[in-house]
Amino acid sequence: MPKRSPARVLSSETVFKGRVVQVTVDRIVEPGGVRAEREVVHHGGSIVVLPHLANESILLVRQFRYPAQESLWELVAGGVDPGETPLQAAARELLEETGYRARNLRPLLKFYSSPGFLTEQMHLIEAFDLAPGKARCEPDERIQARVFSIAKLKEMVRAKRIKDGKTLVALLWLFQK
Repeated sequence: MPKRSPARVLSSETVFKGRVVQVTVDRIVEPGGVRAEREVVHHGGSIVVLPHLANESILLVRQFRYPAQESLWELVAGGVDPGETPLQAAARELLEETGYRARNLRPLLKFYSSPGFLTEQMHLIEAFDLAPGKARCEPDERIQARVFSIAKLKEMVRAKRIKDGKTLVALLWLFQK
């Protein structure tokens, strides 16, 4: 998972390797000569889907997030599997979590979710011309899907009811369009 760095790596020790992430402790010299020890969580990347439905509405999902200890309204999201493109991952995750198939997917932007310690790059992808179907959630997922108007989403953001960072990035991008 680790990729080539403009920093000079003096040593790197893998302290954890799981299904989704790998953690290393790296002793480095950063550009500019700063010597540091960095704990890095390596992640293969993920997608965030901004699904557009009729009447300028957006589809969100709600699920319990153990680290946050609450259920959150979010956009469809998930990891990019090995050998899969971000567009393929977006189509797969949209189908799995909501049952919808998108006839048109468009990449918008890439961003880092937390670049201070995490390598994960997220790909924001718009989905249009959606056809409904049956969701295919993972066995450990309990997902509720719901359609919101853009006006309602703006109200939810202002009221701080949307707390998920990737969803906030996507919605703020959408609102400024």
